[in-house]
Amino acid sequence: MRKLMVFNSMSLDGFIADSKGDMSWAHQQDQEWNSFVAGNASGQAVLVFGRKTYEMMAGYWPTPMAAENAPVVAKRMNELQKIVFSQTMEKALWHNTTLLKGQLGEEVERLKRQPGPDLVILGSASIVTQLSNARLIDEYQVALAPIVLGGGRSMFVAMREKLALRLASTRSFRNGTVFLTYHRA
Repeated sequence: MRKLMVFNSMSLDGFIADSKGDMSWAHQQDQEWNSFVAGNASGQAVLVFGRKTYEMMAGYWPTPMAAENAPVVAKRMNELQKIVFSQTMEKALWHNTTLLKGQLGEEVERLKRQPGPDLVILGSASIVTQLSNARLIDEYQVALAPIVLGGGRSMFVAMREKLALRLASTRSFRNGTVFLTYHRA
């Protein structure tokens, strides 16, 4: 069975975007971190998005700026299979994207049962919350950034009850980022 994972950068005070939706603080120009991210991008996965994150990603990764700033990551983001969950979108135009309009939990359970690479949610706070509440996420990968935002968007804002996690691994970087991997307890 496929695993469902989350990969998000998070501020020290628990936000994945600031109060204006900005996430530029998470994209540090640091060789060690950039090599790690490029290595992660070289793996096999199906990327999973909600509409807002999908529109942001689709507006950046296919551009010449993305290819110049992060060529390895841009190439993989454009090549990998992508799924976007949305009730309002009519079609998804980014290369290799499937639009799903069904009930989120049921669709994810169906996807997890299918053969293929693991599923990785990027951003998409409301989807992370919904799937965490449904106990469908197997692994949380958090890049804890050395910044305090003072407010913003949390990927756990609407949790109905506590979610116990078990620390699986840690890695620290010279830029102050700590990469944490948790499994459901």
